[in-house]
Amino acid sequence: MNRFWQLGRFAMSAIWLLVVAVWNLPQSSSAADKLRIGYGAPTATMAPLWIAQEGAIFARNGLDVEVLYLESALVQRALIAGEIQFGEMTGALLSPPRLQGADVVMVLGFVDRLLFRLVARSEIKAAADLKGKRIGTSRYGAAIDRAARLLLPRLGVNPDKDVIFIQIGSEATLLPALLGKVVDATLLQPPRYKKAVEAGMNVLANLEEMNVPFQHTGLVTTQRFVGKNPDIARRVVKSFVDGIHLMRTNSQVAKKAINRHMRLNNDHELEETYQLLKRVALSKPYPTIEGIKTILNDLSDQIPAAKTADPKEFVDTRFLEELDKSGYIDRLYR
Repeated sequence: MNRFWQLGRFAMSAIWLLVVAVWNLPQSSSAADKLRIGYGAPTATMAPLWIAQEGAIFARNGLDVEVLYLESALVQRALIAGEIQFGEMTGALLSPPRLQGADVVMVLGFVDRLLFRLVARSEIKAAADLKGKRIGTSRYGAAIDRAARLLLPRLGVNPDKDVIFIQIGSEATLLPALLGKVVDATLLQPPRYKKAVEAGMNVLANLEEMNVPFQHTGLVTTQRFVGKNPDIARRVVKSFVDGIHLMRTNSQVAKKAINRHMRLNNDHELEETYQLLKRVALSKPYPTIEGIKTILNDLSDQIPAAKTADPKEFVDTRFLEELDKSGYIDRLYR
């Protein structure tokens, strides 16, 4: 199978006036464009999608969106197969198929850092104690797996020789696996890692504090879809930007959406998750080139093409740039 897939001052002013007008045109709900958007885990970094749906933002932008919860690798496959048109995923899932010829690109990047804590059983006091132990991961190549492989060498642990990786499933299943002694350590994001601490587990490292550039969750589509449907892609991008603004300005809607999908146990966990999202979600969600470069460097031993790949080819920010240059995003926050 084949490998996956600048006018005078007046004219420029006229173009930007047109762009602003297009962004602010009301959309007819009777002619809403149908599309599917998938996400791969009930974690806080996926919340921009849920909030845009909860706040009826897609509908206001003329979109009839079906939100699908799929296992993370299935989001990747369904997108490439054309079964969904957009997917929320990390750069770790975007990069391998792109390197192998798929025409997938990230149009928005919501979070530009890793938020995981390395949590281990109570008898494991330091990273050196991890040698020979079982590390729980979601799926090989997914964000948790990549994060572990980035973190462990910084702690003096060889991820290929010193530990055993065990695929467990989504992040929601990793905590029970740790508590049930199925694995000896794993990576968890807030608020889940605190449940492990309450149960006597130890936090060995905090990736958020390390501030390693990493393209965490973003919105991915295919070049073929954007090529055929630029107006739909433009409205999808605007919907997510509007959703992030709604998250920052309407805690009630945001928390309702978060709790609907994450099913948190109490108001404290919900508030903590909401505050985390406010802290890390980008108001101007440009994908991080440095973060993609981190992922490519990590992949270079497995996929030789990663060594020479240009991280800029993994993103398509034309619609976000249009929206940003029109002044729309800045006006939202005035």
